[in-house]
Amino acid sequence: MKALCLNGVQGRRELKHEMTKMECYLLRNKLKHYMEIDPHAKEKGTYSIRSVYFDNFDNKVMIQKKEGLFERDKFRVRLYDGNTDLLNLEKKSKRNNLTYKQKCSITAEEYEKIRFDDISWMENDSRLLVQDLYRQMKMLQLKPITVVDYEREVFIYKYGNVRVTFDSSIRTSLRNNDVLNMNIPMVDTEPEVVLLEVKYDEFLPTIIKQLLQVSDLRAGAYSKYQISRMYG
Repeated sequence: MKALCLNGVQGRRELKHEMTKMECYLLRNKLKHYMEIDPHAKEKGTYSIRSVYFDNFDNKVMIQKKEGLFERDKFRVRLYDGNTDLLNLEKKSKRNNLTYKQKCSITAEEYEKIRFDDISWMENDSRLLVQDLYRQMKMLQLKPITVVDYEREVFIYKYGNVRVTFDSSIRTSLRNNDVLNMNIPMVDTEPEVVLLEVKYDEFLPTIIKQLLQVSDLRAGAYSKYQISRMYG
């Protein structure tokens, strides 16, 4: 059945597993014979991701994630490889078993205004996602809470639009939201843990299913944000 849409965005299926570095090494060596490496990756096949996540004083976003609610939304601002000139505002939504991601570009100056609660300009902004965040900040008192850094390795399989990602070296800023500051103190969370994510459209090809049959994988709704908040 064709995936449903939310605000014009097609839903994707997403599976998550926690694994060890050795399991990651073994699986990576299998995948590289059948899947392509993300062309945006650096020489080592990885790139760095930094995100600042939004939540409120009641930890609404974190609690909804922990409880596994079928309908939930999460806002974040993200940048790649330390490039503070290119920021994306993203909204990741969960509806039943499908995941939807909307995004738009924002400037560093705009993020700094958001960080210091100067948000009146957002109400009538031409970007609908900026307006959406404004409403959530007003109604639910969302604020940028904490920065999360990690290294990502991506493998791509065009049939089924499959992306297999390995996220490692997950670090948290312990409630510091200064995402543009590359020198803020960061703390390791679980250095030996790698998060495996498998994302695809209507179907997961049989060959990929077979490749992913690694023993002792711990399935679950793992979240880099949730892991980071365990440390502060």
